Amino acid sequence: MNHQPLDTTTNTFFPHVSVVVPIYNGEFDLPDLISCLLAQTYPKQQVEYLLVDNNSSDRTRTFLETAAEHCPITIRPLSENEIQSSYAARNTGIRAAKSEIIAFTDADCRPQHQWLEALVQPFVNQDVTIVAGEIAALPGKTLLEQYADRQDTLSQKHTLAHKFCPYGQTANLAIRRIAFEKAGLFRPYLTTGGDADMCWRILRENIGRLEFSPRAIVQHRHRATLKELESQWRRYGRSNRYLHELHGIELMRETTAKEYGYLLLRWLLKEIPKNSLQAIARKASLVDLLSTPIGLFTSRARYSGQKDAQLPEKAKIIDWL
Repeated sequence: MNHQPLDTTTNTFFPHVSVVVPIYNGEFDLPDLISCLLAQTYPKQQVEYLLVDNNSSDRTRTFLETAAEHCPITIRPLSENEIQSSYAARNTGIRAAKSEIIAFTDADCRPQHQWLEALVQPFVNQDVTIVAGEIAALPGKTLLEQYADRQDTLSQKHTLAHKFCPYGQTANLAIRRIAFEKAGLFRPYLTTGGDADMCWRILRENIGRLEFSPRAIVQHRHRATLKELESQWRRYGRSNRYLHELHGIELMRETTAKEYGYLLLRWLLKEIPKNSLQAIARKASLVDLLSTPIGLFTSRARYSGQKDAQLPEKAKIIDWL
């Protein structure tokens, strides 16, 4: 895997690409997403955008049909109404894709102008089968958004450094079609962890290697409330459990009451006095003051999600082309 920045200034490699985006109740996200797709530097005639409505109850389908009719880029509205899962929706897009390279992002992501160009360039090397781009934060105002930004919560650097096997998140990922032909599609009934599962199946079968393209950037909004933050980290915990069942990865250990007590006492007696003085000198912020309790909150939510999760039998099913 290569973590070196790639030079896109003299790029002449522009193969036809299919971009798949699963959408559920996305009518408020779609205008910004479409604007980002319109602004891509990749040659418009070389891209098709397969926007897959996953049984939305809002006006998503109507918006997609209008965009397909009036936008100067190729938008193909699709539907996946049988299975309520972003992975099932992605499979619908993959099956309809006309290209050998299939890229993925999400409706609530905001791809930067050179996103697709930078994401596709590593495929000039035939042994590259998966390319992951970077996920950055949209500007946030709340304390929790600022905390997540400080922690690089969304960054691919965490998934690319996974101790079991590296993987890229489907918010910013591209895969050769041949990999789906050999390893299968996403597990359609899986609700989280499907990106890791897909990448690991491809890499462990030695179909090709994974490359990181740091200049292929999409932005994503952090969670702004405690309820949203808890839901996010519980989902990470469920993913741990599912991937443990599917691939045997190590589960997260529960933090003991003694460990919690030590960390909170250290926060009260050492971190708060230190950060308070730095805050007075304008060298620290409220995020620094509350970093430890927020971190303990997310850790607890993740463990709870892992503990409560049970992999459905259907989630073991792999779809095929």
